[in-house]
Amino acid sequence: MTIISAQEVKTRIDAGEKLNIVDVREPHENVEFNIGGSLIPLGTIQSYQLDDLEAYKNQELIVYCRSGNRSGQACLILETVGFTNVKNLTGGMLNWRETFKV
Repeated sequence: MTIISAQEVKTRIDAGEKLNIVDVREPHENVEFNIGGSLIPLGTIQSYQLDDLEAYKNQELIVYCRSGNRSGQACLILETVGFTNVKNLTGGMLNWRETFKV
C-alpha cells in the first residue's frame, strides 16, 4: 500500500484533476465533513461487496477515513483482491482538518 498526503490530494483537487476517491467511514461521518468521492463504508469492503469499485481495479484509488486506520485496512483488502494502485490518505480527515484548518 502506498500513502498519499493531504497536501498532495488537495493540490491535485485544486488543480481540477479528476481523482478516484473513496471514503470508508460511516454515513454520519461523511455527512459531517468529507472531501468528495464515493462513500463505501469499510464493512462493505470487508464483506467483499466491491461492484462499485471494480471499474477502478487498475486505476489510482485514493482511500480515506477519520484517521487512516480504516482506510489502511481497506487498502490491504483491495490489494488482496487485485487492485493495483490503492493509496491511503495518511492521517485521514483528522490530519486534513488540522492541515487546512477546516
